[in-house]
This record gives sequence, C-alpha cells and structure tokens, in this order.
Amino acid sequence: MAARYEITKKYAQAYAAAPKKGKSQILDQVVEVTGWHRDHARQQLVARLHQAPGRATATVAVIDRRKTRARKYSFDAIKVLQRVWAASGGNCGQYLAPAMADWLDAMEAEGALVPGADRYSLAVRAELLAMSAATIDRYLAPARARDPLRGKSTTKPGHLLRNSITVRKAGDEVEAEPGFFEVDTVAHCGPTLKGEFARSVNFTDMHTGWVFTTAVRNNAHVHIRAAFDTFIDHVPYLVTGIDCDNGSEFINHDLIGWAGERDVFFTRSRPYKKNDQATIESKNNHLVRRYGFYHRYDTPTELALLNQLWPLVNARLNFFTPTKKPIGWSTDTVGRRKRVYDKPRSPYQRLLAAGVLSPAQEAELATYKASLKPATMARQITTIQAELTRLAGHKTRRLEHHITWKAPDPAGLKTRAS
Repeated sequence: MAARYEITKKYAQAYAAAPKKGKSQILDQVVEVTGWHRDHARQQLVARLHQAPGRATATVAVIDRRKTRARKYSFDAIKVLQRVWAASGGNCGQYLAPAMADWLDAMEAEGALVPGADRYSLAVRAELLAMSAATIDRYLAPARARDPLRGKSTTKPGHLLRNSITVRKAGDEVEAEPGFFEVDTVAHCGPTLKGEFARSVNFTDMHTGWVFTTAVRNNAHVHIRAAFDTFIDHVPYLVTGIDCDNGSEFINHDLIGWAGERDVFFTRSRPYKKNDQATIESKNNHLVRRYGFYHRYDTPTELALLNQLWPLVNARLNFFTPTKKPIGWSTDTVGRRKRVYDKPRSPYQRLLAAGVLSPAQEAELATYKASLKPATMARQITTIQAELTRLAGHKTRRLEHHITWKAPDPAGLKTRAS
C-alpha cells in the first residue's frame, strides 16, 4: 500500500497537467503497476493531487463510491417500500417491481397509503415506480432471513388403476389455454408421520399460475373429493384437466369417477420424478410451507385456522403477485443452454390475456379485485400465522426433541426412533 501511495503521488502532477490522451497513457501505467481498476486509479491520482503538502503519512485513502455517491431514493421511499413489501408477503424484487403500481393502487384505495401521511406522497410513489428489481432487493435484504422447520414426504404409490391413467412427463407441451391444473397434498405432520394430521390440497393452473388451496382433516377419499368439489366451485373458469402424482389419495376409483362425471381429463406423473410436477412442487414450497410453516396441525381449531388462511393467501397470489413462465430456450455468451422466461405478470393478468372469460366474468373479477385490501389482508395473515404458531409451535418442537438418531447398524444405515 505504501508503494502504491508513492506511485500515485509521483504521477499525480503529470496526470493533472497532461492532455486527455496523455491522461489515458498515464492511467494505463498506473493500472499496470498497481493492479487497480481504472476508476479507482483515477480517484487515487486526484486524491494525491489535492492532498495537503508536507503530509508524511503513507496511508492510502480508499474512496468507496457507494458512500460518496448521493442516495438516489429518499428515506421516505425506502420506508414506504418496506410497508408495500410486507403487504405483498415478502415478494422478491423481480416480482415486486412489475406489480408495484397494482400494490400502490390497491393500498391507496384501501386507505393504507394516503398522500401526505406517514411519509407517503406523489413524489414517493414516483420513486417506488422507478425502482429496479435489484434496487428493491438491495434495500430489503436485511428482512429476508428465514429458518423454517423441515417437513416430510407422505406420498405413497397407489397401484390401483395406475396403469390405466395417462402419464404426463416433464418436457411435454405446455397447455395453450387455462384450465389444466397440477394438484398435490402437503402434510402438516411436523417431524413425525404418526397419528392423524391435517393436509393442504394445493391446485395450480399450468398456463396462468392461478392457485387454489384448501385444508382437509386427512387424506381419506371423502375429504379429498370434498376438496376437489370446493376447488371446482371456486375457480372462476372451466377446469379441463387434472395432473396428480401417484399417491393413493388420487389414484382411486372415487376420484377417477369424479373426473369422468365432469369431463375432466385426468393424468399422472411418473413415480419418483418430481420434475414431472415442477410447477406444483414449487407452489408447495413458496405457498403452503412459506405461509403454513412446518408445524404439526392435528386439531379442529388448527384446521379451521388453515381454512381461514388459504383464501387470503390465494387472493394475494392470484391478483397481485406476478410470476414468470418459460417460453423457450436460448444460449448464453459461451454457448451454454439456458431457459428464456416471459415478463412477470400476475395470474389475473394472464387469465385476462388468455381471452377465455366472458365480459360478465371479467367485470366480476375486476370488481372482486377492487374490493381487496392488501394491508388488511397482510395483517389478517400475520394474525392467523401467529395463532397457528402459538397452538402448534411448542408441540412441534417437543416432538422434534423426542425423535433421536440411533447408532448406525452394521450395514451402515441410520434408523430413526421415536
């Protein structure tokens, strides 16, 4: 560092007096000797030029451009951004930036954001609309840490009727219209599969990303079929197909008959191939696990709370949260294959663009969206989550502590004891 200091001190006067071409040549020499970036070398030369004469120290003043550059967005804008982010459920910048206008409009209509109050104004709105996805992520980085409990898989193959159901594989052509849904169940069992516990049945439209989630007491056929009936009643357009995994809760005569009565095309994925249902597997994580956590829910009260939570979460995801869809393949600068995605849009926007709704249905959905209050929904979701954690958090941790690993057996395999 001392040698670099002397080098920049030596060249500082010549750099200041040189013409533009001469400055470039001097800068090349400094960069070659010091290994600095050209911008940093230029800053150090200027700093040496303006340094007070007679200073004996050889300390190099490192200039951090991030600290010397004026802040582009105001403190008020950052505080309001945090409120919008909280109302969105913690969306990342790539999804929050394209939906910012929707969130602001809805929160203004609700009264959660009032111009001239609580740091919000038309100028702050303009700043929020101008923020890039990377800027949003940078400002919100400290609030993203999570450490959830881990869950367990409960899918057991159902051999009955399996060979008579069409297999749908990863890479098959994506449906061109809304109406084809992937479905899966998520067990709220905590760390053990013993006993009875609630499950969430999760549906996701392959074309639009429209989601519907409901909780059932267990995976008995009567409860799964009731969940499918509720799903048909609540989806605002025609359901044309269902794709499930190989669990016995789906592969049974009762559900196959249900699909036949409603003229719903029924397919299944390949066993042990989660890529065949990549869409719903993703939703299981950032919908069910993100909002319902990994606790064990096995009481009627907890089941009722889950069924209060899911309509709020579904409305927020369907009407305000954008998603990206793959539209093809391309290559990067070195020739490697990479996925190409479209611009983020909410499932509601994709549904309108698909043109499958009648004018009356479009007006009904627009009216429903206008009635939603994102800030109120966020508070209700937080309240329900806090109550679920109060009821099930300690119970889940106690079960986790009671499960210990046995010593390895002679074959070298670990077995778990409860």
